[in-house]
Amino acid sequence: MTTALPTTHVAVTVPEVMAALKLSRSKVYDLLRSGALPSYTEGRARRIPLDSLRTYMTNRLGENP
Repeated sequence: MTTALPTTHVAVTVPEVMAALKLSRSKVYDLLRSGALPSYTEGRARRIPLDSLRTYMTNRLGENP
């Protein structure tokens, strides 16, 4: 499994987020449910916009001194 986020994509899958953030599937879905990591579904496929992921990471970095 690759750990780098694809640079050609506008949105990524849950497994790609899991690999990039080194988080479990349940933790990623917790973030999605809470709204901390915005996403959308297309049919049954859930996608996370890269901008949402970058915003989440920037906000988390700002919380830590």
